[in-house]
Amino acid sequence: MNTDSKVYVAGHRGLAGSSIVRKLQKHGFSDILTRTSSELDLKNQADTETFFEQFRPEYVFLAAAKVGGIVANNTYKARFIYDNLAIACNVIHASYKSGVKKLLNLGSSCIYPRSAPQPLKEEYLLTGMLEPTNEPYAIAKIAAIKLCRYYNEQYGTNFISVMPTNLYGPNDNFDLETSHVLPALVRKFHLSRLACEGDLDQIKKDGKIFGPIPEDFLDALTTHSRQKSSPEVVLWGTGSPYREFLYVDDLAKACTFLMKNYSAHEIGEFVNIGTGKDITIKDLAGIVKDIVGFDSNIRWDTSRPDGTPRKLLDISRIKQLGWQPETDIKTGIKMYYEWYREKSGC
Repeated sequence: MNTDSKVYVAGHRGLAGSSIVRKLQKHGFSDILTRTSSELDLKNQADTETFFEQFRPEYVFLAAAKVGGIVANNTYKARFIYDNLAIACNVIHASYKSGVKKLLNLGSSCIYPRSAPQPLKEEYLLTGMLEPTNEPYAIAKIAAIKLCRYYNEQYGTNFISVMPTNLYGPNDNFDLETSHVLPALVRKFHLSRLACEGDLDQIKKDGKIFGPIPEDFLDALTTHSRQKSSPEVVLWGTGSPYREFLYVDDLAKACTFLMKNYSAHEIGEFVNIGTGKDITIKDLAGIVKDIVGFDSNIRWDTSRPDGTPRKLLDISRIKQLGWQPETDIKTGIKMYYEWYREKSGC
């Protein structure tokens, strides 16, 4: 892959896709193809194949997906499995038909069994039952891995898959109904700080930029904003699960590194991308709280699910290939929050 190669980034507006585009642009790639979902519905096979036939990308980063946290995964099970299966099938098959030189498929660490040994090694795939709260999404991602593998075996394609851990960074999803844990923490603490400062106008502005604020939470914020008092921050579960978090620009570096230097037969069926370090949700909340600069009481709603008790990736394989993460969790969250504040104009 050279700077004059034609590269298609599917899902360029998302967290991972936008970071990959920034990385490619930084390194001088000038022929980057992108399409919004309204311009190209990757769930539509005919439209997807027409796009590939017309523009003939040489390299493809498949970062398009329907994603969300526990609430979204539990609520929209059929949508999650259908949309993600359709996107993977259409993009991978169209890449094969149009002669794409290399494709990189982004998966998710949720592919691993709930009770698999920690840290999670690539060979643990399909060795046990999945976590029920994200099973539909996980099955679709496993199918995409197998599609890439079997197309390589039958057709001689060069389609590689990577499994990133939990990602965070610019262009994350901060919708409190569908987001993952870290963006939800950042937004909840930020909004609570605004309420304590009595800045109701900024709270309303935040709702327009990052998505509607649930009515019960908005009512509480409004009351505390008028009183200039500190609202209680309610977080899901017990805070005891361990999670691993990777700053998204580190992922982009890993993806471009693999795309330039390694082929499918050299990395195996897929490769993990993470930090090799995890943290409890409770400790993570403490870090976010300190960085946002808001001292408030936290109440853990134990009636809500925790999800998988622990999820830590073994990153030995990719480290042996020559890549390792660069951004520690505190530095990453500081940059993350700075981006959030700049985006919100606060």
